[in-house]
Amino acid sequence: MRGELTDRAWAAIEPLLPVSGRGRRWRDHRQVLNAILWRLRTGAPWRDLPDRYGPWKTAHGRLRLWTADGTWQRILDWVIAKDDSVCRCAS
Repeated sequence: MRGELTDRAWAAIEPLLPVSGRGRRWRDHRQVLNAILWRLRTGAPWRDLPDRYGPWKTAHGRLRLWTADGTWQRILDWVIAKDDSVCRCAS
């Protein structure tokens, strides 16, 4: 879908994500990450998250957890580094 992670981007980001969650299996990381990206892109309230992304509380909670444990920063650092490398090639 438009605005969601490509297979290539997912392959690069997946190793940055935690392997397990609090003793139980987590909802699919890619689905949750696409939910977070949808929310950031649209600015809509979490409660308006489309059903295809799963429960809004899951996405919101995962973003809070990933922010607290540094995972979100690792993702952002990767995105920034990738963007910088593309920009350098274009100049």
